[in-house]
Amino acid sequence: MTYEKHIREFEARTTKAKQMGGEEKLRKRRESGILNVRERVDYLVDSGSWEESGLLTVTVDPPELREKTPADGKVAGFATINNREVAVVANDFTVKGSSSTPLNEKKFSHMKQYATKRGMPIIFLGESTGVRMPDVLGSANMSQVGGPTRFLRKRETPWVSAVMGYAFGSSAWHACCADFNVMRKGSIMAVSSPQLVSLATKAKVEPEELGGWRIHSEVTGFADVVVDTDQEALDAIKQFLSYLPSHSNEAPSRMPVPPGSGEEMEHILDLLPAIRSKVYDVRKIINVIVDKETNFELKARYGKSVVTSLARIDGRSVGIIASNPLFKGGSIDADACDKIISFVVLCDSFNIPLVFLIDQPGFLIGLEAEKNKITGKVINWMNALSLCTVPKIAIILRKSYGQAHINMGGGGMVDELAAWFTADVSFMDPVSGVAIVHGVNREDNPEQFEKLMKEFALDTTAYDMAAVYGVQKVLDPRETRNYLIRMLKAHEMKASNGVGERNLRTWPTSY
Repeated sequence: MTYEKHIREFEARTTKAKQMGGEEKLRKRRESGILNVRERVDYLVDSGSWEESGLLTVTVDPPELREKTPADGKVAGFATINNREVAVVANDFTVKGSSSTPLNEKKFSHMKQYATKRGMPIIFLGESTGVRMPDVLGSANMSQVGGPTRFLRKRETPWVSAVMGYAFGSSAWHACCADFNVMRKGSIMAVSSPQLVSLATKAKVEPEELGGWRIHSEVTGFADVVVDTDQEALDAIKQFLSYLPSHSNEAPSRMPVPPGSGEEMEHILDLLPAIRSKVYDVRKIINVIVDKETNFELKARYGKSVVTSLARIDGRSVGIIASNPLFKGGSIDADACDKIISFVVLCDSFNIPLVFLIDQPGFLIGLEAEKNKITGKVINWMNALSLCTVPKIAIILRKSYGQAHINMGGGGMVDELAAWFTADVSFMDPVSGVAIVHGVNREDNPEQFEKLMKEFALDTTAYDMAAVYGVQKVLDPRETRNYLIRMLKAHEMKASNGVGERNLRTWPTSY
């Protein structure tokens, strides 16, 4: 007796499952320059590490779909990325548009359950038409959908998403639940397809208008990074994960310091205009301070008056929150508030220290700002910062005015507050102060205006703050990198092995 029959059957079933939706559909993707689901997985994970879960899953009801649903449209498994264990769920659009079914949802749930239980990141490669019809038609079917923990986030492990095509329903939900979401240009993310929306609204809706990359990178903020190709999206996932721990009960790994890090610190003052009213791009200053080529910006197109970046300083992962005067003069609007809150939640949940670089004239005020609920967002930000237990170090570069001074770390909100010798701190900038308090402006009465300006500028320097221990140190800007290296070491969470209290772990993922 031999096992040749069994071997042939096993090989035939395995081969069929890996053929996905068939050569014609795969050929069209190749011609469009879009990877198929198995190519995406191969590119993402370490060679030879992939162990698939549910390869031979197929739709069994109705029976005629058995031969048409290899892997039931979802490719799942365990692998490593840079020798670190991860779980992956990837949608195969060539099989029924990777629509969700109760059966392939079991695969999804299994991967999420064990990624959490074993302490590894889970990656969602999203491209789906949503739920499969007619599986959810009728009350009996609808009663089987969902569950109380399907989208529960306690941030035990990182969730990472890539939107790599049409992403409706479940793919959109997981993208918005994720700690990091990268979106490839040409992809669409929405609750429902443009066709369904057009039918419901009786008006033609263009896909890009409904949920294209510009909408989600510039308006909603749901896209953390935007890229041109599948490969770039997968590279962004790898880069993001390199800053995070595998799970919330450990600190991020220390990495080697790249050669040349810190060499430009002697020239940092060249990047800061001597005239306070002139703008500059704070990202150039960040790049000089952090380890060479480690600055990884999130939500770069959203809330642009503030930069939020993951980076490394002396090999340690840090979260950077920096005013950027290049946009709106650094004034903080409602979008920037949401962006910062989301970033504080990420860093607090995964034990990443925060560094604030401050140069802001205050919160953006006006009718539009109030309509965008900036008042509530300011308080949400304050609450998040108060709950955050990772080390927080802030440096005032130039100006820091009003309530935003507190939100950005003043008034005892951070563990260490320092100021460059160029710093100026007050309730408001002198120009506005003179106009509001005295009703005088430069154009109407220049002599009186200049006199009052001098009065408003009293006791606002870094040295005035240092005299009352309002800052712990006045810095020569060229000392900034060494100061941060020393303070990050001093404030390392040694007693808890680098793990904070994680008070923000259940904060909403999208709001």
